Amino acid sequence: MEVYCKKKFFIEIVALLYIALFIYAALSKLLDFENFQIQLGQSPLLSAFAGYISIGVPLIEILISVLLLFPKYRLVAFYLSFGLMVMFTAYIFIILNYSSYVPCSCGGILEKLDWNTHIIFNIFFIVLATLCIVLLHPASSKTRSALLGSLAPKFAITLILSIGIVVVLFLLSEEIIHHHNNFVRRFPHYPATKDTEYDLGFNSYYFAGAGNGKIYLGNPTTPLQVTVLDTALKTKKIFDIHIDKTHTRYSSVQLKVMPPYFYLLDGNTPFVFRGKISDWKAYYMIRGNLYFSHITPIDSLNLVYRTIPLKTKTNTLGILSLTDTTGVHLAPNLLVKQVDGIFDTEGDLLYNRQRHEIIYVYRYRNKFITATENLGLKRRGNTIDTVSHAQIKVAQLKSTGTSKLSSPPLIVNKTSASFGNFLFVNSALPGQFEPLSMWETANIIDVYDIDKHSYRFSFYIYNIGRKNAKSIIVCEHGLYALIDNKIVRYKLGKQFNDM
Repeated sequence: MEVYCKKKFFIEIVALLYIALFIYAALSKLLDFENFQIQLGQSPLLSAFAGYISIGVPLIEILISVLLLFPKYRLVAFYLSFGLMVMFTAYIFIILNYSSYVPCSCGGILEKLDWNTHIIFNIFFIVLATLCIVLLHPASSKTRSALLGSLAPKFAITLILSIGIVVVLFLLSEEIIHHHNNFVRRFPHYPATKDTEYDLGFNSYYFAGAGNGKIYLGNPTTPLQVTVLDTALKTKKIFDIHIDKTHTRYSSVQLKVMPPYFYLLDGNTPFVFRGKISDWKAYYMIRGNLYFSHITPIDSLNLVYRTIPLKTKTNTLGILSLTDTTGVHLAPNLLVKQVDGIFDTEGDLLYNRQRHEIIYVYRYRNKFITATENLGLKRRGNTIDTVSHAQIKVAQLKSTGTSKLSSPPLIVNKTSASFGNFLFVNSALPGQFEPLSMWETANIIDVYDIDKHSYRFSFYIYNIGRKNAKSIIVCEHGLYALIDNKIVRYKLGKQFNDM
């Protein structure tokens, strides 16, 4: 009788501990539900299922607590408690050993515990549940060894099922997030940290290029000047650009720098000048009827550009050779028309020097393309948001025959950059489980692995005052952003070691 009372007392105490644990955990999640969803959304294991799990886990915890109140259902309740704690422990184990990054822990007071302490805490409750299952199991006609023998398969099935669910969720979440994302971002710890900034004095600068430990800036207000900063943003020098035809007229000059060369380009006039950064003297290369908008050098003799041929009247990518100015190589099928072929194909034209690839990121849809240096298509990729069709309205003016946007378009990808194996996209749309307050204070940079054709993670670039980043560039020394009248450097973390 005394032994029975002790067993009953022990079971009652453990039941109360579990009820207190689960009710507290469930209420802390429900009372701060938005934050709980956001934390799950940042989990590298559960982010793809954050919506379901954020509701399911508190409900299961409450259900188990109710079952523990009734002696009739306690055996089932302790099996469920055992399985749930095993799942929590398996989750932590995978996070610590197989995840691309380790998120913050969550759950009220338990948020103060680190992950290793969480494991010890969970194991303690797993042991308590195991003891209660053994004590509650009918054993009137069984020896101890027979009892343990009958319980072993049940424990094994519960253990395997609990761990299996977590492993399957992890594998499915990895596949969905990296390749079939439902617009859930991941924010690992410190992929990029603000390192230093430099006050340029004016907010009209743009990135002209980077290389040889320098960042090169152009300014439309002084188109024949180049501002050069070292990558540590400690020193600044300004050079005047001298052209060999001083009478040349220009209307929209772009400066592009790919050491050891630089280019002065105007697609409206049009003309192309090239020179060396050693003396900043520009020499006439091309002048004629080759009109273009975006253009960027591939090497010393070839440039990739975007133009509108008279035949198609849609944006088209082409290769301009400085050795054969009579020949024009166009790739009319690279940019895909959805509405008008002009506004709907607006975007950023990039060249990745490390991979020798051309990249085009659409502005109004979740698409980008990669191509070879002769404009052979390599792949059409997707950014993680869900806007696959450009949401624009175009009106044609009868008096002039020109087209204009009749309403503000939905911007998907604001600006972008590429270096090494990564594509960096400054997104304009918030994802699921993201605090909207962050969008008032920071830009979101989404990072894609070009080799694996997949989304990797995201990080913030914080505003200066109320001004956000208008453009970015990436080199081996970090990510640089132009924000108002300042240039800011963000050092890239270990997540970019294979850059």
